[in-house]
Amino acid sequence: MEQTIKEKGLLQLINNLPEGKIFKSILEKIIDDQRITDEEGLFLFEKASPGLSATLANYIREKKHGNKTYFNRNFHIEPTNVCVFSCKFCSYSRLYAHRDEGWALTKEQMMDIVKSYDGKAVTEVHIVGGVHPKMNLDFFCDFISQIKQHRPELHVKGFTAVELDYMFHKAKLSVKEGMKRLHEAGLQSLPGGGAEIFAPEIRNQICEDKVGAEGWLKIHEEAHALGMHTNATMLYGHVENYGHRIDHMSRLRNLQDKTHGFNTFIPLKFRNKNNDMSHVSESSIIEDMKMYAVARIYMDNFPHLKAYWPMLGRQNAQLSLSFGVDDMDGTIDDSTKIYSMAGSEEQNPAMSTDELVLLISQAGREAVERDTLYNVVKTYANKKEATFNVALN
Repeated sequence: MEQTIKEKGLLQLINNLPEGKIFKSILEKIIDDQRITDEEGLFLFEKASPGLSATLANYIREKKHGNKTYFNRNFHIEPTNVCVFSCKFCSYSRLYAHRDEGWALTKEQMMDIVKSYDGKAVTEVHIVGGVHPKMNLDFFCDFISQIKQHRPELHVKGFTAVELDYMFHKAKLSVKEGMKRLHEAGLQSLPGGGAEIFAPEIRNQICEDKVGAEGWLKIHEEAHALGMHTNATMLYGHVENYGHRIDHMSRLRNLQDKTHGFNTFIPLKFRNKNNDMSHVSESSIIEDMKMYAVARIYMDNFPHLKAYWPMLGRQNAQLSLSFGVDDMDGTIDDSTKIYSMAGSEEQNPAMSTDELVLLISQAGREAVERDTLYNVVKTYANKKEATFNVALN
């Protein structure tokens, strides 16, 4: 393949590095749209500078999406923070034994939230929360049906694999049967939560009592078989190492090869406030950006890489747009408490469309409003109020 001037410049830069031969091999694969290996992914985590990883990730990002950065108009419904599980990293949930400290919304209360957006240009409702034993499969099928009856065009994205696994077991249904019931009720896609880190030795330390890697992957595979698209997450920056991160991404990449059903990969930063892992230091911003960059390089078959701004913070999410990220999630409208309760900078996570467009434009990117499945709703002209540059060093 004939190389562009930019590609030749990258090769010349890499040839001057101490480990230039390895970096050159990685770059040649990137240019030729070939997959890097697990060992090469690990090498990038361990050896690539922030500037080099950003350069490689941004090359892929622009090759896939040009200058476009996506967002959508969405709101969250969190049915409950009462949960039967006791994940050590969680600052959000309250054990069912202490449910007086939490909340549990009725279907009527949740429908009131949906109705509060009548006449507003939202395209998605995102439903996720704790695992409450009385909020079963029938409860949620009925609720979803009510949403679709009230507002048929609103895309319903809901439930982590953890919530679904509990629902299906309680209903004595297989994953296939349970997913079919929810899909027929109106569920259209799944978020990526509950994945955490797939490696059992880490999972046993931080979330031993909930569905494991195989169960999580099985649920998403069945959703894909029904024609549903899903997202995937990884909770990073706690007690895992780089090898665990590569193993996690490898399992997702392998399933994507099989089903092609994932839209987006979302690295989620561990936050240490108000949970049982408060003694574990949070990752640095440099480590956060490295995570995004390596994810963009390694996850070659995932169309999109998202920075969830309520977790990362607005400015850091903006910075991530130079490290391979092409999606900023949505307007949220102060409808989620999951990360604010864990100490995120965003204590009131809401941005107007204008604020999101400006944030994206300040990073030198083109803001594109999308629906859940990345169909373009509207493209916004770049605003010129500010500039934003990342020093690559």
